[in-house]
Amino acid sequence: MSDFFTFGNCLLVVVLFLGAMLVMRSIRLLYEYERGVIFTLGRYTSTRTPGLTLVFPIIQSMRKVDMRLKTAEIPRQEVMTKDNIPLLINAVVYFRVISPEDVIIKIEDHVFAVRQYTQAALRDVIGNEEMDTVLTEREAIAENIKKIVDAETTGWGVDVEGIKIQEVELPAEMKRAMAKQAEAERERRAMIIASNGELTASENLRQAAENMAKTPGALHLRTLQTIRDIAADPSEKIVLFLPSDISGSLSSVLTGDKKG
Repeated sequence: MSDFFTFGNCLLVVVLFLGAMLVMRSIRLLYEYERGVIFTLGRYTSTRTPGLTLVFPIIQSMRKVDMRLKTAEIPRQEVMTKDNIPLLINAVVYFRVISPEDVIIKIEDHVFAVRQYTQAALRDVIGNEEMDTVLTEREAIAENIKKIVDAETTGWGVDVEGIKIQEVELPAEMKRAMAKQAEAERERRAMIIASNGELTASENLRQAAENMAKTPGALHLRTLQTIRDIAADPSEKIVLFLPSDISGSLSSVLTGDKKG
């Protein structure tokens, strides 16, 4: 009789232990950024919110889904533009899950799928644009890619927040050609600036000549000032051929000054 009670006590302990383990396994914790997709006997039944939740073992299972913003890098790849120029381009896509049940039920690996679809869309969009457009309108091209990817991934329960083209690398020969073009453009601008300066200087000289022509002897006085500036250096020897009428012009100027 005592052996029976001993066996019964042991069985009770085992049952209680198994029951406690079962209860512990049925209690699940979901963080604020997680959602739990519940399957009962293989069929989707509900989506659990953050906090403690109960999942009955054997008949139920739960798949956790991260709702935070994710980034997926599109590796560098060679893309041919509309004008047949190969470009090396890499990008990054930002997305988040908006429907946990669709992400689990409708697609196997949504991160991999978003990356692959973005890569294909990038090739299609850039393949329809010329090189100059790709280099100057990155934001517009990235927005076009986003629209294409977002239209497809919405059915997967994913929302694409944005796509950024990080780097566009040109072929070596194209870089050299663009460098030569930029250098030629700088030279052209320098010549335009120099010619504008010469035009302004010539206009100023013309006005100065007209003003000197209105005053008798002004040109000769300017000549004497130039001689004085040159003679400031004693090591220089200067031979001047002055016009024959310079003395008469100077006399008239000086006489006019005395009378004034």
